[in-house]
Amino acid sequence: MKTFLKTFLAEDSGASAAEYALILAVVGIAIGAAALTLGQNVGLTIKNSAETTGKCGSAANAASLPASYATTAATSC
Repeated sequence: MKTFLKTFLAEDSGASAAEYALILAVVGIAIGAAALTLGQNVGLTIKNSAETTGKCGSAANAASLPASYATTAATSC
């Protein structure tokens, strides 16, 4: 095991630290962009669900009210 590590560390044909840093930077940027996009999509989906739930919930609650308080239900409920 010691000889493997000595050979591995002494070998010059592999990638240098600068190349590893460049790869890490590119991968980091890609992960960050994906996280931002995913976060925006999840937020928009939750917002749309909340709006739809609020509309349908209001329509369902209005059904138990007297006719003078009734509202029209959303067609998608």
